[in-house]
Amino acid sequence: MKALQYLNKYFIKYKNRLLIGLVITFCSKYLALQIPQLISKSLDKAQDYKNGIITDIDVVKTDLLHNILLIIGAALLSGFFTFLMRQTIIVMSRLIEFDLKNEIYQQYQKLSLNFYKKNRTGDLMNRISEDVTKVRMYFGPAIMYSINMIVLFAVAIVKMYHIDVTLTNYTLLPLPILSLSIYILSRVIHKRSTLVQQYLSKLTANAQETFSGISILKSYGIEKNAIKEFGELAKTSKEKNINLFKAQALFFPLMILLIGLSNILVIYIGGLRYIAGEITIGVIAEFIMYVNMLTWPVAVVGWVTSIIQQAEASQKRINEFLKHEPEIKNLVVEPSDIKGEIEFNDVTFTYDDTHIIALKNLSFKIEKGETVAILGNTGSGKSTILNLIARLYDVEKGAVLIDGKNIKDHNLDSIRQNIGFVPQEAFLFSDTIKNNIKFGDNNASDEKIEQAAKDAYIHHNIIDFNEGYNTFVGERGVTLSGGQKQRISIARAIIKEPKILIFDDCLSAVDTETEEIILNNLYKISKNKTTIIVSHRISSVKNADKIIVLENGSIIQQGSHNELIKKSGYYKELYDQQLLEKEL
Repeated sequence: MKALQYLNKYFIKYKNRLLIGLVITFCSKYLALQIPQLISKSLDKAQDYKNGIITDIDVVKTDLLHNILLIIGAALLSGFFTFLMRQTIIVMSRLIEFDLKNEIYQQYQKLSLNFYKKNRTGDLMNRISEDVTKVRMYFGPAIMYSINMIVLFAVAIVKMYHIDVTLTNYTLLPLPILSLSIYILSRVIHKRSTLVQQYLSKLTANAQETFSGISILKSYGIEKNAIKEFGELAKTSKEKNINLFKAQALFFPLMILLIGLSNILVIYIGGLRYIAGEITIGVIAEFIMYVNMLTWPVAVVGWVTSIIQQAEASQKRINEFLKHEPEIKNLVVEPSDIKGEIEFNDVTFTYDDTHIIALKNLSFKIEKGETVAILGNTGSGKSTILNLIARLYDVEKGAVLIDGKNIKDHNLDSIRQNIGFVPQEAFLFSDTIKNNIKFGDNNASDEKIEQAAKDAYIHHNIIDFNEGYNTFVGERGVTLSGGQKQRISIARAIIKEPKILIFDDCLSAVDTETEEIILNNLYKISKNKTTIIVSHRISSVKNADKIIVLENGSIIQQGSHNELIKKSGYYKELYDQQLLEKEL
């Protein structure tokens, strides 16, 4: 249970509920265990009357009625306390589930972009849902039934030893066999539970990727292959589950067998002692009731053990991520005043997953309020520069400076709050167009939202929709065209009013006429803002104050549009090529 030790802090947090639950459980079981004693006394009274020890039938009837009322009262009170027990312990487990899910989600938010490149979304979802559910069962039913069992055993065995030591020893004889069986089966269940959770993650990841890429599957006509792949995973998952439940299935029959053996011993040994006159008939009945009252707690040992083993396996998987240190850490607590000057000083960066050297000894400076364009072939390092400015990665050599200070010496939240980032692949949330734009400024008025949409040249498209700005865009914006998604992403960045605007080839899906309108709007908006434009089109970058041309992570050209078209090289060749295409 090493992995579950991480959760001890929640026991401390909710210790009051746990202690109250423990007291209530003790009261419930103590009352329940009075019933066998009352039945024993009632049987002994009847036996005494039959044997002539008591001759007054009215006395017997009065005592029996008194005992019956006490039995009913004890049963009702025990049931009430059982209800309270569930209200304290099961509710505690739900509160811990809430806390744990929030802790995992907050950790997910802290983890770096690199982490998400190495882990599948389906697996992340499974750990925050299925794995947390398994852990909740440990805090709820497992703890509740364990306390129930311990209290019942403690009280019942004390009573049994008090009544008859010899009969109690014979009754408890099967328990060592039970303990050994639980130990062996627990080890098997733990291994099989881990495999079940791993395959559940694979199934979730496969389904998530399939649904996200359903348009590709259909366009390539490979639905059968996807069904086959999922079917094979599901089959393996089914086999792992069957193996787990085979082990779990041994518990209950084994418990019943051992309890049955205890009953036989009570009847046989108790019968011999009754014949010898050492105990009364009421004691045998009382012992049989005790043994049968212990049947469910003993039988539930297997289930509880299974729950704990599954929770252990799940928490181990959760701990892998909870104990994962974010690569990008906020080292400064105080907010930073970001003005917008950016400098790369001899920066080299290599992606650790692919070992591709994206930037090599790169140096340049962007003044506050300056508009800079970055061009280059695919893989030249354009997007890497943007990711480093937003500090989605940290450099391995050199330094990225913001306002003359190392980016690591600025408050991370302040940097990102002052950046309006429009990525290459526009991502929209499954919500209304209005809320997708408001993502940049949650307090934006309707007028501000509309103005941002007009500046991004998407307002006229939005008002043509039946629901206007309240139109739901579907998952990842699937109901919109590529150009519409890009322009809504631009509106989202504009409405934020950041000090730094970053546009990563975000006009690739619009025509040149629309591009011209949007760029004219952007140049007006970006006055006094540091603006970085990444594009493959000369038309997108020609009005920039400075143009940087990259190749294999290094600068091969830089200057204004007018300067670069006069020099032979990549920029002039691209300009001539696109000019020819336009003329044709």
